[in-house]
Amino acid sequence: MTQLTRRDLLRGTVLTGAGIVLPRTGWATPRNQVTFTDVAHSAGINFIHDNAASPEKFLMETMGSGCAWIDYDQNGLVDLYLVNGAATKVYTPAHPLRSALYRNNGDGTFTDVTLKAGAGAEDLFGMGVAVGDYDNDGFPDLFVCGYGRCILYHNNGDGTFTDVTSRAGVANTGLWASSAAWFDYDNDGRLDLVIANYVDWSPERNFYCGDRGPGMRSYCHPDDFNPQPPTLYRNNGDGTFTDVSKTSGLAAKPGNGLGIVTFDYDNDGWQDIFIANDHMPNSLFRNNRNGTFTEVGYQAGVAVSGDGQFEAGMGTDAADTTGSGRMDVVAVHLDMQLARLYQNMRDGTFEDATFRSKLGYATFHMSEFGTRFFDYDNDGAVDLFMATGHVLDNIERYHADTKYAEPKLMFRNTGRGVFENVSDRIGTDFLLPRVSRGAAIGDFDNDGDLDILVNNCGQSPQLLRNDGGNANHWLEILLIGTKSNRDGVGARVTVTASDLKLFDQRKGGMSYQSAQDPRLHFGIGSRANIDAIEILWPSGMATKLKDLKCDQIIAVKEGTGIVERPFPRVRSGNSA
Repeated sequence: MTQLTRRDLLRGTVLTGAGIVLPRTGWATPRNQVTFTDVAHSAGINFIHDNAASPEKFLMETMGSGCAWIDYDQNGLVDLYLVNGAATKVYTPAHPLRSALYRNNGDGTFTDVTLKAGAGAEDLFGMGVAVGDYDNDGFPDLFVCGYGRCILYHNNGDGTFTDVTSRAGVANTGLWASSAAWFDYDNDGRLDLVIANYVDWSPERNFYCGDRGPGMRSYCHPDDFNPQPPTLYRNNGDGTFTDVSKTSGLAAKPGNGLGIVTFDYDNDGWQDIFIANDHMPNSLFRNNRNGTFTEVGYQAGVAVSGDGQFEAGMGTDAADTTGSGRMDVVAVHLDMQLARLYQNMRDGTFEDATFRSKLGYATFHMSEFGTRFFDYDNDGAVDLFMATGHVLDNIERYHADTKYAEPKLMFRNTGRGVFENVSDRIGTDFLLPRVSRGAAIGDFDNDGDLDILVNNCGQSPQLLRNDGGNANHWLEILLIGTKSNRDGVGARVTVTASDLKLFDQRKGGMSYQSAQDPRLHFGIGSRANIDAIEILWPSGMATKLKDLKCDQIIAVKEGTGIVERPFPRVRSGNSA
């Protein structure tokens, strides 16, 4: 493997997957000063996650919960959803627990509308959340994963939701659902649902793990329990779903599933599924385009690390980090392991690029869960965020240098897939130690730079507002499918601005147990105009746009082009 030399770096060159050094033209223009400010409290978000912590150390206590961005009332402002735990056989909370929906007021504040909306997921020990318009009625629906069962909330379009789990047939009963993704695996124009299930644990089989002695009991290792296969529900188009886990081939590959992302890794127009498995080889299900999948994790090079070791997979995401037009994959892990970046080699395989990308050692002493590729400084190269926190609340008794609560990590893409750790340069709030789990990226104030929502295990959430990222130019695109699914999941988008060409896909899942802003975001750097946009829809239809201004949010409808949609700008605090 060709190595970058110090002289190469000083000359501003980058290394491609083939080991060829190319100039950094069009990539990573000089960084603007960006800080992330936690505005959760001032924004009126008074939610506190309750993980039902108990001396019995139930395994689900340490897994945390996810969060979501969802424009549930379709007013152009993304609202937020935070998943919560519940009472257990050994834990009774002081007050009834529920998940929470907060409406974006458009002035930098949020209002808790959970009771009015009817989407509290009471009595569900919640894990992940997925957002998708499964009935193509124009209003996003809400799927909440949990231990033992799940809930599907149908958006009624009037500010309320109805629990339709039983009628829809997506309860996932008896399984421990961690993360889920809405995606159209058969390209029939309707969103299907895939669920990453965790292990076959129950309170009745809660072993004693850790040393004997006061304060020494620990949460058990996932290896102590059997893995569970993923679940795939096919959308029947009438409000119901059919469990096709077995006929599709997914059920044949059990795993300790945690993070999930659906994307088209081989650019054949059909979405594939990647699942990060905890202390097991990861799974990559290649879409056979006939309703079935083939698990190709080992053949593709994403099942294990470059040295052949499986690791504790938590969160995951996919993005084009090198400008190749193909999607690379990240899988993050516990401490004493490395967050892995798998670079897409454009031949159906990936290469472990962890060390070449410079991600390696910075993640070794950290435990990462929620993770996302996004361009936080709008310089035209996707950066990488990681929400961190250990799984053992008494880890310091065993490893003095390892902490339960940890600061977050941000890696800036300095060129085609070469990253720099800038965690200590983007504000003191970013470095506050937390036990972080789910993370969702979204532009809640519609100002063109992306903000970070984090659900912390047993703690208050954080809403890290991006201040300064919009000093560079940007573009956001809301896709509206017609022949394709209305959310446009599976669409492939190319944006060209002068010497800069950017590639992205409308993916499903991502991060850890969380749902992302539905709009695709592109940092454009110093370029003020967009020369061209090409959208390849799942239906096979193409939309081509030319000569657009930067610094705007546009809605693009399949078969029509740009359509009028409101995206009100929020002006409050330091939001520019």
